[in-house]
Amino acid sequence: MPGDLVLIAGNANRQLALEIAVSLGTRLAAAEVSQFSDGEVCVQVNDNVRGADIFVLQPTCPPVNQNLMELLIMIDALRRASAFRITAVLPYYGYARQDRKVQPRVPITAKLVADLIAAAGAHRVLSMDLHVGQIQGFFNIPTDHLFAAPVLLQYFQQRLAQHDWADLVVVAPDAGGVERSRAFAKRLGTSLAIMDKRRTGAKESRSMRVIGEVRGRDAILLDDIIDTAGTVLQAVSALKEEGARRIITSCTHPVLSGQAVERLDRSEIEEVVVTNTIPLPEDPQSKKITVLSVAPLLAEAIHRIHTETSVSSLFV
Repeated sequence: MPGDLVLIAGNANRQLALEIAVSLGTRLAAAEVSQFSDGEVCVQVNDNVRGADIFVLQPTCPPVNQNLMELLIMIDALRRASAFRITAVLPYYGYARQDRKVQPRVPITAKLVADLIAAAGAHRVLSMDLHVGQIQGFFNIPTDHLFAAPVLLQYFQQRLAQHDWADLVVVAPDAGGVERSRAFAKRLGTSLAIMDKRRTGAKESRSMRVIGEVRGRDAILLDDIIDTAGTVLQAVSALKEEGARRIITSCTHPVLSGQAVERLDRSEIEEVVVTNTIPLPEDPQSKKITVLSVAPLLAEAIHRIHTETSVSSLFV
């Protein structure tokens, strides 16, 4: 049987790790994760972890390669320190959008990263809102896939109870997000609309038209990731052309690379609701962004994994 629960974190999202530790009533294990002068990652675990049940919290968010190497090296260090079990906790799974071959002679990097994590010595993985569900099958070790929907739903249900919105519709930004948006709309008791989007390149997309009734209605544009915000803004333009009234966008993972924050600020979006799976850029900060914490949800999953109890009720 595994020993004590030990939570350890790299540098990717220390604040989330601290919140999870508080929820679990524990502390972060003492570890130094730094770099040599040439940029190589250096890890030193300062607590005794022999026989322990280790949970390594490290989203592979930007800088993706740096954070991924930190994760792999921490796992290796813990394995060599005789940890009983190592669970890689990735609130955000980098390279998830490279999940299939869309052109000849391109990699499936999401599978490569899964192989690297297992090869480093992880015994299981805990992640949240993977870009596509089939990534679970890329791992040859147990994988628990949580959803941030309960956290987001609670926020929107509170807003609905306050009569902030009327005649609400949930909008899927593309065909891939229909299942997520349909379940969200069902829980909110609202209708569903879908953006008919055609992608013109690896980094470009163009929203063509709206399928569903949005005229005169408030819309929640629901996605898993906002990166450059290009897709979101194109969807907003299409929704406005179709007569949507107020537009709120929501996502689990606020990557917000490049000028995304400034573009969202200048847009007609009223509010951007995100979670803290990824730390937001400190500068500039946007008054439109509302951040919800997934720490209690992740802490509950970690507790259930440690105690060998079911986590299936959290997969909603």
